[in-house]
Amino acid sequence: MCERPDLADNASPRPFYARVLAGNSKLVGHWLLLGQADPDRLAMILADTARIAKLGEPESTPDGATLTHWSGDATPPRWAARTSLFLLVQMPGKPRPRDDDEACAWAYCWLHNREFEAFETARDSLPAHLRECLAAPLAEAWQDYRGQRLV
Repeated sequence: MCERPDLADNASPRPFYARVLAGNSKLVGHWLLLGQADPDRLAMILADTARIAKLGEPESTPDGATLTHWSGDATPPRWAARTSLFLLVQMPGKPRPRDDDEACAWAYCWLHNREFEAFETARDSLPAHLRECLAAPLAEAWQDYRGQRLV
């Protein structure tokens, strides 16, 4: 179960991708909240991990103020959200999305961080603690991903 029981309902009237965009800053904020370092160090870890794991190519390494800004109302770069998920799913505390928008961002980034041939493969490769709470958002993310929407 996710941190909020209503996450499984996923009854938001907003389009999926709008929820992803709203959730990306929450996803980066989750990394900022749970990362065990000061914001400048967490920003450096995020950018370095993005480059090493090939999750994006940051033009420069952001500072802590930028990371904090991205975790608020600002829209973070896609690499920052993807890398935040990459780091969060490896944490021993097994964090989970805190609301529906963040769950959509987690699911979207999960599909874009690796190549999956089938939905079942993507679902089954989720860490066990995320399978239930990301079931509905992952199905929506899969439809969005396979719809080959041009952005």
